[in-house]
Amino acid sequence: MHLILGGALLMPYFLLTQVVVGALGGGSDARTSLLLNFAAYALALPIVAVSGLFGLVRPMSVAAVRAMCAVPGEGLAEGPARSWAARGRASVWWTLHLGVGALVSGMSLAVPPMAVVLLALPFVGALRKLPVGLGPVDAQAQPYLAPLLGIGLLAGLVLCAAAAGALLARLAPVLLGPTAADRLAAAEERAADLAVRNRLARELHDAVGHALSAVTLQAGAARRVLDSDPGFVREALAAIEETTRRTVGELDAVLGLLREGDGAGDAAGPGGAGPLAAPTLAADLDGLLARSRASGTPITTRQDPGPAGDWGRLPAIASREAYRIVQEGLSNALRHGTGPVDLRILVRERGEPGEPGDRGASGGHQELEIIMTNDPADAPPARTTGGRGLRGAAERAALLGGRVEAGPHGGRWRLRAVLPLGGGAR
Repeated sequence: MHLILGGALLMPYFLLTQVVVGALGGGSDARTSLLLNFAAYALALPIVAVSGLFGLVRPMSVAAVRAMCAVPGEGLAEGPARSWAARGRASVWWTLHLGVGALVSGMSLAVPPMAVVLLALPFVGALRKLPVGLGPVDAQAQPYLAPLLGIGLLAGLVLCAAAAGALLARLAPVLLGPTAADRLAAAEERAADLAVRNRLARELHDAVGHALSAVTLQAGAARRVLDSDPGFVREALAAIEETTRRTVGELDAVLGLLREGDGAGDAAGPGGAGPLAAPTLAADLDGLLARSRASGTPITTRQDPGPAGDWGRLPAIASREAYRIVQEGLSNALRHGTGPVDLRILVRERGEPGEPGDRGASGGHQELEIIMTNDPADAPPARTTGGRGLRGAAERAALLGGRVEAGPHGGRWRLRAVLPLGGGAR
């Protein structure tokens, strides 16, 4: 069927060149002359090769090969041919498919009727009187040899079709396989898809993980003072209600993106707010601190937005990623630390003397610095997660060209994040 399809696709080219050959042959009818038919066939192949350079020829050929030639899909390229090298290979395939398919199709039209005549020749006397040329075989004196010739013609047709099909199946991965440009494009597409998935995974981890930690701590603190401090219990319950309400909204937004698939790239990319409407320092930091304090852990803060004097003036992406980093730091501090938590958030000139990353002169760039410290627990708690929170915070900072450091510092546990602002972001 694949070969017959190639013969059918060649027909428009063949009919066109038949007209040209007939005109060049002095008015001879190219439809009845075998020599002129072969001339029209030969003239059609260069035109086929030129049309095979169009980019859409390759996906059409790949679809036909997958459906009819039993060629594994991973050996074939996806999408239109992008480079001229890929178009050239697709053109070779197109010419080979149509050229070989036309020959097999022509044989399929001519051989079976001839074979039927030869098979019936010994049994139908009228056929022996026809001027049938059988080479050295005399149709009248040796009629019983004609069926052998007919069977041989049919076997030859089957063998030719099988050999042509096997040849095309073997050459398909070579001529229709992915080029280096195709592999690079596929790798970039996979990387973009993984980036979207990683971003959504970070959003789920940070939102849901922090909420569960906060709610657990708030409920535990309320239970301990249930009889002695009803006011604190009411505050803890209100914080639990607010935390779960906000988290359900964020979870619904992320799951909506996962279900629909549309717009996930905009939401996951580092630019633009996207449909996630992620929380920011300016709008949500106070609420995050209030809900965290409802767990019973004191949290002291020092906030210095710098010359701008307002967190709302921060770049949107920096404000969102900074909020998530603070959220992750508070989650870790509440789960694994002891004593009060000290949080400092400030904007400073980039590369101040004596600070990590000192470059001598700021060059007009600024950095958002987040430092969170608390006393570590006497015994490290058993790990219940894969450490994805700090890794996610580091990935968020890296998107902006920043960095995150976490570990013991001066007898306390410290989380320090530095996010470039302005020209430092990438």
